[in-house]
Amino acid sequence: MTFAWYGHLKFPHMALWVAVLVSWGIAFVEYWLAVPANRIGYGTYSGAELKTIQEVISLSVFAFFAVFYLGEKFTLNHGIGFGLIALGAFFVFKGPLK
Repeated sequence: MTFAWYGHLKFPHMALWVAVLVSWGIAFVEYWLAVPANRIGYGTYSGAELKTIQEVISLSVFAFFAVFYLGEKFTLNHGIGFGLIALGAFFVFKGPLK
């Protein structure tokens, strides 16, 4: 989804309707794969765990995408923010606190 949602940012002169159609085409393929993956994984993982996995993967991919495709700088603030998200993911998988 990273490329579908943000890939067009490198092409600001592209017509918006073209960017939307291309993004939908890319997203369609990802949804086509994600829905079965969630169905298969739901027996092993809870809904919250599946969403956490998706978000951690998505943010990890986006961090590389922003740096290597969009040419943005990865700052200490980003690192701290992603670290806090990782801490949140830890607690989702840790189970109930006692």
